Amino acid sequence: MNLVKKIDLPNNLVLQVWDKSRAIASDTTKVELRIVIDVAVKEEYFSDPAHFQQVVAVFGQEISYEYTKERTFVSTPDSKRVFGELLEDFRRDSLPYISRTDFPARFAMSKLRDIRQHPYRYRDRA
Repeated sequence: MNLVKKIDLPNNLVLQVWDKSRAIASDTTKVELRIVIDVAVKEEYFSDPAHFQQVVAVFGQEISYEYTKERTFVSTPDSKRVFGELLEDFRRDSLPYISRTDFPARFAMSKLRDIRQHPYRYRDRA
C-alpha cells in the first residue's frame, strides 16, 4: 500500500490517497484506490453532550472516513491509467461533498445514527 498524495481540504481535513494495487498474474493487476480521511469528533457537532460521549466511547476521538474502489483483471500496462480514472471519478463524484464545511459534523452524526439503529454492533464497545 503506497501513499500517493495528501490533499488539504477547505474544511481543514486532510485526504489521503492510497494505491493498494497488486499484481494478480504476470500481466494482470488488481487496481485499488483507497481514500482515508481522519475526522476529529468534537462536542460542538452534537446537540446533547451525552451523544458526543456515546460516539467517543464507541469510536474514540477520531473517526476514519474510508472509500475504496477497485477494478480486477486490469492489464498491467493499463494499471496506472485505470488508477487515475478511479481517482478522477472520486474527485468528480465525492470530493465536493467531502469538502463541505459541514461534512465533519454530518459524518460524526452518521456514526451516532448507526449506533442507535444497530446497537448490537457496538454492544461490546459502549
